Amino acid sequence: MNKIKNIIALAIFTILIYSCGDNNSLTVDNFDHEAQALIDNDSLVSFFKKHYYDSTLDSVKLLTSGKTALSEDANLKSIDVTENDIDYILYYYVNRIGNPEPVKGFPTVMDSVLVKYSGQRILKTDSLSTTFDRNNGIWFTLNSVIRGWAYSFPKFKGGKNVTANGPITYENGGKGILFIPSGLAYRNVGNTSIGANENLLFYINLYDIIENTDHDNDGVASIFEDPDGDLDPRNDDTDGDFIANYLDVDDDNDGTLTKDEDENGDGNPANDFSDPNNPDLPDYLNPDIN
Repeated sequence: MNKIKNIIALAIFTILIYSCGDNNSLTVDNFDHEAQALIDNDSLVSFFKKHYYDSTLDSVKLLTSGKTALSEDANLKSIDVTENDIDYILYYYVNRIGNPEPVKGFPTVMDSVLVKYSGQRILKTDSLSTTFDRNNGIWFTLNSVIRGWAYSFPKFKGGKNVTANGPITYENGGKGILFIPSGLAYRNVGNTSIGANENLLFYINLYDIIENTDHDNDGVASIFEDPDGDLDPRNDDTDGDFIANYLDVDDDNDGTLTKDEDENGDGNPANDFSDPNNPDLPDYLNPDIN
């Protein structure tokens, strides 16, 4: 099996929630991302000691007497993340997990989500920028956004669509705040709105999700197009054609579309095994079966 080596950092900056373009120049990156990850975490920890969540204003504010610092707030959670061989700590604040109707689970890192958000830059350790971007409702897939979002949104669930007449409205959706180190955002590149190595804060509402999103409509949900089992389908390329399986309509390049390699006709090519010499290899990944 061929694997796409080291996801190109700039590729993850093709984020749907920003209109700004990215620098696509393929230059050698000698930046010390490991050291920056440590700097980012120190900055975030310091920020948490100096700020609290104001439930009345629904915003993060400078700490005042009698308030609980974010660093001591039980609603502030963390995730250990390894991305491109660099270890990060990602933080998120939970106002509400979410209570979807009809019942749905947590989104995966490949699912489509409907969200509302607003973003600010964390300046040094004691202040925030004005809002640099916001959207009151947009669909995107978690494989196409900054990695901090991809890892954070699976900690929340959607809500219930209560739309009657007028704008689409949801209630009881996931609600929280994301604190993203620069290495899981725009890294040492930045863009026109965000400087290099800047940590970010996002207020988010998760309204709805599409479970088991299938990007290439081949009958296999994108999250399951992960033959190496590392939970990152972006780096799996069975036929070595530089198209990740989750975007490849013919995963083994045998001339038969993946969706047509469904011997038992149940609509799921992933459970068809016709090769006695490779009994654990599904037909859609087996170039000897078409």
